Parts: sequence; structure tokens; C-alpha cells
Amino acid sequence: MTEAIPDDENWLMEEDVPAAGAAAAGLDQRLWRVLIVDDDPDVHAVTRLALRNVSFKGRELELFSAYTGEEGFAILRDTTDIALVLLDVVMETDDAGLILARRIREELNNQIVRVVLRTGQPGQAPEQRVIIEYDINDYKAKTELTTQKLFTTVISALRAYESLMMLERSRIGLGKILAGATNLYHVQSLREFASGVLNQVSAILDVGADGVLCVMAANAGAPTVVAATGTYAGLAEDGVLPPAHPLLPAISKAFREKHSQFEHPENVLFIHTHGDQELCISVTPPWPLAAIQRDLLEVFCQRIAAAFDNLHMFGQLRKAQEATVVALADLAEFRDNGTGGHVRRVQDLCSRIASRMRERGSSDIELTPQLLEMIGLASILHDVGKVSTPDQVLLKPAAHTLEEQRVMQTHAAIGRAILERASRMVDGVSYLSYGAQIAGGHHEHYDGGGYPDGLAGRAIPLAARIVAVVDVFDALLHRRPYKEPWPFSDVIAYIRERSGAQFDPDVVHALLDVIENDPPSSFGAEH
Repeated sequence: MTEAIPDDENWLMEEDVPAAGAAAAGLDQRLWRVLIVDDDPDVHAVTRLALRNVSFKGRELELFSAYTGEEGFAILRDTTDIALVLLDVVMETDDAGLILARRIREELNNQIVRVVLRTGQPGQAPEQRVIIEYDINDYKAKTELTTQKLFTTVISALRAYESLMMLERSRIGLGKILAGATNLYHVQSLREFASGVLNQVSAILDVGADGVLCVMAANAGAPTVVAATGTYAGLAEDGVLPPAHPLLPAISKAFREKHSQFEHPENVLFIHTHGDQELCISVTPPWPLAAIQRDLLEVFCQRIAAAFDNLHMFGQLRKAQEATVVALADLAEFRDNGTGGHVRRVQDLCSRIASRMRERGSSDIELTPQLLEMIGLASILHDVGKVSTPDQVLLKPAAHTLEEQRVMQTHAAIGRAILERASRMVDGVSYLSYGAQIAGGHHEHYDGGGYPDGLAGRAIPLAARIVAVVDVFDALLHRRPYKEPWPFSDVIAYIRERSGAQFDPDVVHALLDVIENDPPSSFGAEH
């Protein structure tokens, strides 16, 4: 049984407690959560009376009540962000409070909540033993807790809890900065990159804040919206920040003064990259950012600047690689001047077929995101080996002799060898490695009757199986030095007929799906 509360007028008087009302200040509307665990209803009533006007940093208290150790454990387990537990020792058992204190730290693994032990029977749980053996933060006899002392105890505990929470959020935030900055290197476009930035900023703030990422326009200097979340999402579709938008003054000031602006509710992070790109991230959380949150965001801005520069450099290298592939394909097509536009049509149709195979649920393990991304451009390298074919064979307007056919067929192995040598200079999968597969395998037949190696079925790389169908499809549709264009219906009939023999049936089905709703003219059919 708990000891009765002493008849001390200090318990019941209304003290003039400092309370900068959150509503009046228009600031943080969150509450400090405090749990009272005691088996005496009078203790709950008096504690609530004493704390009813208490606030700390503009935040009032939200009081929870439990009358046993088990009830207290359930509330702590199911309720987030309890900052302080005012805990009785003797409840359903003589040591129920001590057991709960240990369960909080060990079972709930909650090292942040502050635990203040209040006891009416100090001899039951001696202070020195309890302080040493249990992870509690204060020990008070109920007889000494006047309203003023209770106020002091609560405010001290809340201040300690806030400091620990900021340290924990700092630790989590730094982890998210490292993980977030790493993830941002893998995006494929500026818009995706910007969306990733906003997700990471929101995660660090832990408030689900609305945000907008802007870039200074290269010519007029007006902010261009790259990505946005929450209530600003519509701005990303428009691509511009309207002249009357409430964020514009703060963003313009950040660009003009070239540093971040923290003026609640408008917080603008300024980013200047080594590539002379200037960006702003505007976040509007419902409460002012704490200093540690500002510091975290400034650190993140530095990482964003580095990631943005790397993304730009990656884009330039990618463009350079694509330009090299196009130059190689143009070189091969320049000599074979009767194929005008062939490689571009092959590029488009190969990409569409690969995408359609994915939509059809193809089980081919080679149908990877890399193949889907690269097959179009890589396909234009399929005839690069023709640079070695003599003009009198390559440009002959009549049918080739057997010897000339043999010479012509060497372009597959030669093209593969050229591209394999080049691809070894690039780590991992590249346009060149796919190009080598395609150049060497697009004349192989599904039944094993093709050249140069007589491969069959899935032993032929998927990229080559796709190009094999598209190359023949486009060649038959168009005029060549040695033939006139075929009617569209005849080309389709030929492809169907050769499915399972010359061509992979899955690729043929995907081609037929692609062309089903498009007119023949969209594929350049001449009649």
C-alpha cells in the first residue's frame, strides 16, 4: 500500500509557472508525454493538478496514467515518444516499480525515456542500492515533492530527454545522409535525382515536410522547379515557380545572397556545386528547425552538391559513350549506303520488343534492366563488322556467289572481335559488351543453322535473338542493292513461318504484339 500524500499546501496551490503557450506563439503544437505509474488514484489526481499549467519550450504536457507495473509496461510498449515516467516502487508487488524500470531498458530497449522513481517507503528500496543497480535518472521520496520541486524534476527530465533525442536523431540523420548520398549516385535523371533529394531531406527532418527543389534557369535567372512533394507537387509538372508564389521571395534571397535562409516557416537550403550549378531546397516543417537539424541539412547539402556534380559528370560520360556508339554505327552504315536509316529503325524496334517481352512476363534471365536500357543503342552496332567487307562484295547489286557469301559472313565474327576488345576497356556491362553479343550472334538461327558459331536456342544471347528478328524484318521491308522491298503482309508471313527455326518464338510473339496496332507506314514500309 502506498503512503498517503502529505497535507502540504504547496501541492495544491497554483504556481505561476512559466508557460509560453504554443498556440499563442504559433509554434510547435506537439506535447511532452509523461506517464504516471502509481497504484494510488490520489497521487494521479494531485500530480495532474500540480502539472496542469506546466509547459517547456512552448510545448505543454500530455499525461498518461497506469496503476500497475504491467499497465505501465503496456503503455510504454504501445505509445511512442514518452519522455518521462514518474514511477512508484510499491504497487501490485513490493518491487513492481523496480521490475518495470528494468523491463523498460532491457525488454523495450528504451534508453532514452527518463525514469524518476517516487516512493512513499524509502526503506523498501534504499536510494543508493537503487541508483547503482537500476538505470533510473532520479529518486524522490513523495514527502519531499512539493509542487515547485516536482516542476523542477519534470523540467530537468524533459531537458535531458530532449538532448538525448537530438543526439539520437543526429545519429540516425547522419546514417541517412551517408545512405542517402550513396543512393543518389545511382539515379538516371535529374528529376529522379531531385526526388531522391527531397525524400532524404524529409527523412532527416522526420516531419514529412512539404518541399520544393529549384534550379536557377541558365538564361533568365528565374527558378525552375525540378521536383516537389506534398502540397507543392503540382509545381513539378509546371516546371516553373509562379511569380506570386509565397516561397519565391525566400528562394530568390537565397540565390541572391548565396547562402541558406532559415526563417520559419520558410527554410531554404542553398547549394552551389563545383560545376557552378546553383540549387535551392525549400522545406516547410510545422515548427522551427532546431540547430542540429539545420547543421544536418547543411552537411547534406554538401553531399548533394557532390552528388549533383557526379551525376552531371556521369551524364556527360554517358553521352560521350553514346556518341562513340553512334559514330561507329554511322561509320558502318556510311559504306553500306543502300541501308539508309536501317540502324535507327532497328534501334527503336529492338527497345520496343524488349519492353514488350517484359510486359508479357518473359522468363528469360537475360531480360534485365540493363538490357532493357541498353539494347536499343547497342543494336545499332550489329553490322559494324562490315567495315572489313570489300566494296565489290558489300555493294554488289546482284546475288552473291558462295565465295562472296562466305566473305560477307565474316562481318559477324569481325564485328564481335572489334567490340569485345573495346568492351574490355570498360568495367561491367556496357553498350559495347551488348554490341559484341549482337554483332556476333544476330545471324545465328534458333535451330542452330546460322553463323558464325552454329549456336542454338538460348545459347544465343537474348540481345542477338531480338536483333536477328528486327534486322530481317526491316531489311525485307526496304529496298536493298540486291532486292526490292517486300509487301508488309509478306514480311509478316515470312517472320511467322521462320518462328522456332530461324527466330526465337518469344521474340516473334513480342514483335507481332508491337506491330499489331501500328500501321505499316510507321515501320517505314514502302508498300
